[in-house]
Amino acid sequence: MKIHDLDTPSLLIEQDVMLQNITQMQRYAHENNVSIRPHTKTHKSSYIALLQSDQGAAGITVAKVGEAEVMAKAGLKDIFIANEIVGTKKLERIKALQKSIDISFGLDSIAQAKMIEEVFDRDEKANVLIEIEVGENRSGIIEEQDFIDLLNYIKSTESILFKGIFSHDGHSYGANNIDELREIHLESQRRTLRFATIARDAGLPPATVSIGSTPSLVHNFPILDGVTEIRPGTYIYMDASQANVVGSLRMNAASVLATVMSRPTAERVVLDVGAKGLTMQKRSKGITATNGMGIIVGFEGVEIDSMYDEHSLIYNRNFRDQVQVGDQVRIIPNHICPVVNLYDYFYLVSGEDVLHEIPIDCRGKLQ
Repeated sequence: MKIHDLDTPSLLIEQDVMLQNITQMQRYAHENNVSIRPHTKTHKSSYIALLQSDQGAAGITVAKVGEAEVMAKAGLKDIFIANEIVGTKKLERIKALQKSIDISFGLDSIAQAKMIEEVFDRDEKANVLIEIEVGENRSGIIEEQDFIDLLNYIKSTESILFKGIFSHDGHSYGANNIDELREIHLESQRRTLRFATIARDAGLPPATVSIGSTPSLVHNFPILDGVTEIRPGTYIYMDASQANVVGSLRMNAASVLATVMSRPTAERVVLDVGAKGLTMQKRSKGITATNGMGIIVGFEGVEIDSMYDEHSLIYNRNFRDQVQVGDQVRIIPNHICPVVNLYDYFYLVSGEDVLHEIPIDCRGKLQ
């Protein structure tokens, strides 16, 4: 089958580019003597997770318990949920999973630790990594004393096993330039390693010190001594915002195939995919900032101006003159992670050939 035989909208993944991205990041990890535990929230596919594992990943990262359950059923044996897990139902599901796989999850408060104690016990301990806030202003420990108090609480309980610490420098997406991006990358590591030292001094040496976000890892910036693991996610597919970081589309493996459904004015073109197939998300600042809502491949400077649920609108006279109703175009989304979650499957392609239809089996696993 050829790409032009597909119905639209369809999610396409360029096999050769994806494999190149996997290889490059694996090489980067090897050169820096760290493990790679890719975050699967980008592709949400056990097929791709197994491929990453075959290529050398030490394990995988997921965002939700439901994703971990799907990945475990598919044969993945070492899974980290990079999220604070709160609630008896979710903790019980993790406890069931760890009977057959190695599974750990995030922790950042004594209140959460007390919930964990209600489900786990000395014979079946919960494996946790404490999250360190490094500048993203999301979850994670901020104050050193709070970290020490949490460590002391863990030492007092028999149901929680401290495996290490992790951080996510998500604020790297807002860096204004490459120099600032590099400094965010380094400063986030320094702060993470400071907390690793505190843990060692408290008698709980971390076996794992895990860091990472795609913008700070695709430029081969140095990884500091003491870091043991990186967790990039978007690198495998990339998107319009990440293309800004590397300065080209050479790493972009993902696109959405759409059809021109209308040309109602001398400059307006309407495509048959909208917010339900692309999302309306933009990057608004820094090196990842995007102007429109998606790049049209092969048409320099042409971007989606606005969207409805099922329609994308482009206002560009030159583009309108080059396409006809029924033509297909490929769109590089601003942010690929939520886009993937909108599709039941993707098409693995090479050139104009469709190689495989792959289920996105973690789609919708939000709990």
